[in-house]
Amino acid sequence: MTLTDEIQTAVKNDKVIIGFKRAIKFIKLNQPKLIIMANNIPEKMRREIEENAKLSKIKIKVFNGSSTELGVICGKPFPVTTIVIKG
Repeated sequence: MTLTDEIQTAVKNDKVIIGFKRAIKFIKLNQPKLIIMANNIPEKMRREIEENAKLSKIKIKVFNGSSTELGVICGKPFPVTTIVIKG
């Protein structure tokens, strides 16, 4: 299964948190299965996600596309920098 397929399946099954602020909050309070970031996420945001993921020992994948492309895959009409797939 490709990363795109995995994202689309999670979105269909309502197992996804979309957006940086919501993702950080979910990572701190819960144990997600996977974190996905767009490849053009700002460095400050990337570092914050990586630090929180490291503390919680959560796997991170970088989507090989922009935040606009990630938004399209999620069915959103806006750019998406971060997605968290619930466990």
